[in-house]
Amino acid sequence: MKRFMLHTFLFSLAVALMGCGGSSDDPEPAMISITVSPQNINASAEGGTYTVNVTTTGKEWGTGMVSVDNFFNVKTQNTTAQTGTITITVPANPLAETRSGAVTVMSGSARETITVTQAAAAQATYYAPEGYKLVWQDEFNEGTELNPADWTHEVQKDHWVNNELQNYVNHKTPKGRNVTDIMDGKLQIHCFKEDGKIYSGRVYAKVKSGWTYGYIEASIKLPKGKGTWPAFWMMPVNFRSWPADGEIDIMEEVGYHPDYVSSSLHANAHVHSNGTQVTHEMYCKGAEGEFHTYAIEWTAQNITTFVDGKVQLSYDNRGLGRDDWPYNDPFYVIFNLAWGGDWGGSQGVDENALPVTMEVDYIRVFQKK
Repeated sequence: MKRFMLHTFLFSLAVALMGCGGSSDDPEPAMISITVSPQNINASAEGGTYTVNVTTTGKEWGTGMVSVDNFFNVKTQNTTAQTGTITITVPANPLAETRSGAVTVMSGSARETITVTQAAAAQATYYAPEGYKLVWQDEFNEGTELNPADWTHEVQKDHWVNNELQNYVNHKTPKGRNVTDIMDGKLQIHCFKEDGKIYSGRVYAKVKSGWTYGYIEASIKLPKGKGTWPAFWMMPVNFRSWPADGEIDIMEEVGYHPDYVSSSLHANAHVHSNGTQVTHEMYCKGAEGEFHTYAIEWTAQNITTFVDGKVQLSYDNRGLGRDDWPYNDPFYVIFNLAWGGDWGGSQGVDENALPVTMEVDYIRVFQKK
């Protein structure tokens, strides 16, 4: 009888304790939820800017890419509040095929996905060979300055290379005048005189990573004037010495020889200093003052450059080693507008031509699928 009473007491005590544990004054944590509106963006081939409203029950939120082929830019606002916005900028689609990507919105453990689909262009606006896909582009349709995540300005004084007369600055001169602008959907590189000095811009795309092989294309309008030396070219990411590590000049032109554009390759076995460089020049009517397309197809076996889809220069890897073919490493893209120098100023310069501007409508990088 006592044993039964003891068991009954212990059972009752256990139930009471369990009841106390289950009736805590601290409520269960609520599940965080996220709402995005709109959740699906359908962009035209021309692209555009779209605003997505974000609401979360969490304390803050953020975004993360979930597609490796994203082709759009994302900016967030008010990420430390429960309501905010995402601005998605979609550039023009140069492809004659639909493309899509996605971005995820995160708050705590909650996730919500925004999908972005863009219509195909009526006609492909590039000359890339079959079998290539677009991996990076800048259409210069966003903001007024180059995106520092993609672009780097060179900073150097005059006579740094080739006896050129310009000073390269990081976007602005000492008086605050821009050497580069994004305007009307184009990159503008300006060259001008300020307080007795010549200033200009030289910018690098993806200088720390570059690309190894691919088809790279830009639409460029060249300036006019004796002394100008605009260029679209490439240098090795892991540069040690020149010309051993190579240089790829996709397009160059000098103002005293208007509308004649050239391509060149530099290496130990072919360099202009001893007259062995690999180079070719062709006439391009309206290169100064009109947009034309300059491109390179670069593989492990061959480099070919183009002007408006026509072959400019072609050079094969002859299997002679690095002195002849140092082009198996990553290279980055360069746009610059030099003034004077060994080539641009070889017939003198005309400062009455200043200021001058080189314009780039777009740069697109394709690699094999």
